[in-house]
Amino acid sequence: MTSPTLLHLRHVWRPDDRAEQQIREVAFDVPSEVGAVEIEMTYAARPGAVLDLGLVGPRGYVGWSGGARSRVVVSQGWATPGYVPQPVEAGTWAVLVGLHRVPADGVEMELTVRVVDGVVVNAHRAAEPGDPPAVEAPNRSGRPSRQGRLPDVDGMRWIAGDFHSHTVHSDGALSVGGLAALAASRGLDFLAVTDHNTTSHHAHLQHAAHAYGIVLVPGQEVTRDVGHANVLGDIGLVDFRSPPETWASQAESRGGVLSVNHPLAADCAWLLPVGGSPARPAVAEVWHSSWAQVPTWGAPLAWWLMTPGTVPIAGSDFHQHGHDGLPGSPTTWVLAEDDDILGAVRAGRTAVSASVDGPLVVRDGDELVAVDAEGLLLTGSGRARRRVLGDRFRLPGWDGPCWLEDEDRVVHALCG
Repeated sequence: MTSPTLLHLRHVWRPDDRAEQQIREVAFDVPSEVGAVEIEMTYAARPGAVLDLGLVGPRGYVGWSGGARSRVVVSQGWATPGYVPQPVEAGTWAVLVGLHRVPADGVEMELTVRVVDGVVVNAHRAAEPGDPPAVEAPNRSGRPSRQGRLPDVDGMRWIAGDFHSHTVHSDGALSVGGLAALAASRGLDFLAVTDHNTTSHHAHLQHAAHAYGIVLVPGQEVTRDVGHANVLGDIGLVDFRSPPETWASQAESRGGVLSVNHPLAADCAWLLPVGGSPARPAVAEVWHSSWAQVPTWGAPLAWWLMTPGTVPIAGSDFHQHGHDGLPGSPTTWVLAEDDDILGAVRAGRTAVSASVDGPLVVRDGDELVAVDAEGLLLTGSGRARRRVLGDRFRLPGWDGPCWLEDEDRVVHALCG
């Protein structure tokens, strides 16, 4: 039996279409008593031709898969990762078409929306990756801070994590459980799961955190061609279609934190002002996994020094094995009370290292403490270099950034 077709459209998008409005809505009407719909968008992918896919319904935003998928389904019982399961209500829906890259000769799109049954939904579901077996979670609350490696400060403990990662809910390869298991196996205490332009993964975080013994921070990577920003916290969706200058205030008003992502990254560099105030300083992914490709590249450090007061964090931006840094490469350390990770970031109690077991510099009151960094040089903007002696080297601190570097000017760790 042929599935009823609700929409079939062929259209050629031109560069002028993208210049006029990058995100387009293609409306279609859904009749009553529809259990599930399947959206398929195809085009001839080639250099300079990239179209993104998303969906809105009568209730509002449904989800986004960007350029990672060409076919998605939505039903009350299950939806393709990146989309929120919900009843397929009668009314006007719209496919979101993102004109991410449109070449001079245009790109021809074919768009089809069909009514489908449970057999099709289950076939989509069966094709998704599953979770690995659960593990016996360690007793995190009773574990000393990195086995005594770092000093506790005023009852707070340094914990290690990663603020940028992806799953199949956007353009990653692993399930939420698979990502959690990988991060925990690498010695991380926490991981922010930040899929692009969606919060559909949030519903899976609590179960995965318990199953694999790691704190999973709800996040979303709000993604536009003028910049990417991670919104951290269980605060609901910050719609990427809203004005970028409102993202930070939306996050803050709901109790979240916004971080500028990979500000120097190729075609997704940050092209917007860096906000912040004494009460709420800006937060930025100063250290991104791409820094490892050219370790002597001084631009990330220079960018940070040009944005005084910015709280530094780091992110692997992990998508799949062999694609980016693994979770924890680099590692962000936060000095937190219990597991109040976002509270530590807001207060600026962060440090960054190349890996969870690599050299590290942190603040302990009025002192700087370099750990497992013997032979490296401790310095800061306008500061003399001091050779680190021993596995735990202390000296009086100063206001402002500091970092550990080697003789080739490769940065191994930093803190604000």
